Amino acid sequence: MSDLQKLYESIGNERYADAIAEIAPYFGTISPKFKELRSGRCILETPFTRSVQNHLGSLHAIAMCNGAELAAGLTTDVSIPPDRRWIPVEMNVRYLEKAKTDVTVTCDAGNVDWTALGDISVPVRISDTAGTTVCQVSITMRITAKKTQ
Repeated sequence: MSDLQKLYESIGNERYADAIAEIAPYFGTISPKFKELRSGRCILETPFTRSVQNHLGSLHAIAMCNGAELAAGLTTDVSIPPDRRWIPVEMNVRYLEKAKTDVTVTCDAGNVDWTALGDISVPVRISDTAGTTVCQVSITMRITAKKTQ
């Protein structure tokens, strides 16, 4: 079990966002609220606050990308074998609708072969409170063996 999964299980949904923001401060800028984290799946919410709005009064595109990278990264971390490491190398984003509500960021990667080495695609869907998909993201994670010392 990954250290990030152990942390999640030890402190729970409510406190996990603060812990993640300590590890990687930029993720704290979207004030994520975690709903689920397990192998192949992460769900979090990003509240629609003024600090994540763009000049159109909708959720900023980069705030959605931030949530997508957080969900995909955590999903990858808790899903790969313990002798592996990962890093994002590409992000493909399709903005489908303006988001003017809180959003749910769902990484549902149950069909990903987490034992594979190399580049894998991790899907993320972002939806508004009505359930409308506002953004679809595919993040390519490069999976390699951990270096031995």
